[in-house]
This record gives sequence, C-alpha cells and structure tokens, in this order.
Amino acid sequence: MNAILTRNIQTLLEKRKSEERSASIQQKMADAITRFSGSIPFVYIHAAFFGLWVIVNLGWAGIRPFDPSFVVLAMLASVEAIFLSTFILISQNRMSAIEQARADLAMQISLLAEHEVTRLLQLVSRIAEKVGVEEGSASDLAELKRDIAPEKVLDKIEEEAAAQDHLPGDSNGPA
Repeated sequence: MNAILTRNIQTLLEKRKSEERSASIQQKMADAITRFSGSIPFVYIHAAFFGLWVIVNLGWAGIRPFDPSFVVLAMLASVEAIFLSTFILISQNRMSAIEQARADLAMQISLLAEHEVTRLLQLVSRIAEKVGVEEGSASDLAELKRDIAPEKVLDKIEEEAAAQDHLPGDSNGPA
C-alpha cells in the first residue's frame, strides 16, 4: 500500500475514534442499548422471559398465574417498545449527523477534484495550442473547460426533481 493511502486510512480511523470519544454519555448509552437490542442474545433473553411468562400464566408450570389476561405483559412490552424506539431514534439521529458531515466532506472533495481537472484541461489546452497540436472536434470540450458552479447544479437538480414531482399520472405528486 502506498503511503498516501495508508495515511488516509489512518486519518479516517482516527476521525471515527474521535467522533466516538466526543459522544455524550447519553449518546453512548443509547448506542449501547441499540447495539444490544439488535443482537441475538437480546432475542434469546426475550424469548425466555416471554416464554416463561406465558407458561406460568397459562397455568402449565403448576404455579398460580399472576397475569392470566396478559395485560401486565402487554403493558411491559409496550413500555419497552417505546423506550427501545426512542434509543434507536437517538442513535439514528447521531449516525445521520455523522453521515451528513461525511457527505459534505465527499462533496467538497468532489468539487475540488472537478476544479483541479478543469484547470488541468485548460492548461493542457493552452499547451496544445502553443505547440500547435489540434485539440480535435470534441463539441463538449469548451463546456469541459468551464468551471462548474455547484449552486447552479443544485438549483438544476431541484428544478428537475420538482418537474418530476408534478408529472401527470405520477402517484407521488399532484395529478
């Protein structure tokens, strides 16, 4: 592996560790609960707990049922679902913020690369002109030599998306 690739990998790993360290105690707790609730041990514990509850309350265990209508079990399951969904949403919000920052970084790198390629194309074109090499008849060459304005591209994407949303017969937009 070359040194630049190794450096980039190390930088990304260090950034990820830094993000994990900077998470609040509440975020770390929500992530831990979310991680555990999405595991097989969590399923096993719940299967055993609910199975035992059902067996006892159906009277199959020879123990007097304490929740024969399963109302308490339903309430416990509902409360657990409320808390688990909240923890999952907290974790997803944090992951979403991290992903948005990464997407912004990727966009910046792409814009920088586009700018650099445009400059290189302009430079090569000037060199070719100076040494008398004909560029060819590429009709889009002039377009490629121009810098791209990201805000205009984003505006065009939004325009096209809005036009798509308003197509007749489209179930996603008004007809």
